[in-house]
Amino acid sequence: MTAQTAHTAPSTTTDHGTRRKVLWGAQILLAAFLLIASGLPKLVGQADAVETFTQIGWGQWFRYVTGIVEVAGAIGLLIPRLAGLAATGLIGLMAGAILTQILVLEPAWSAMPAAFAVVFATIAWDRRNETRELLHSLKH
Repeated sequence: MTAQTAHTAPSTTTDHGTRRKVLWGAQILLAAFLLIASGLPKLVGQADAVETFTQIGWGQWFRYVTGIVEVAGAIGLLIPRLAGLAATGLIGLMAGAILTQILVLEPAWSAMPAAFAVVFATIAWDRRNETRELLHSLKH
């Protein structure tokens, strides 16, 4: 092993460890946001959530579905084995939120779910090995 190789390996491990810690912080913050500020208000029928889903025009059942997906995704983000899969699902939710903001509600607000989607994509990519192992274990 060369001196350069020996030096590169620990740096790569350190970079991965640092990235994982930063992403854990993001996962915790996003999970808290999804639970407290987004998912639970939809499930308990907070007035602004009811009004927003009235504007969307798909009915209040869609508010409940969206709230359940947000709460489930938030919980999944906090479970290492499920974090990548949860982040992947939340990318889909954010894609729907982006389209809804652009087409129905307020286009300027589409930047927030777009930014969340980028973070979820980063989490999903970082957790791809755990997701692969999880999906493989479900086959057997």
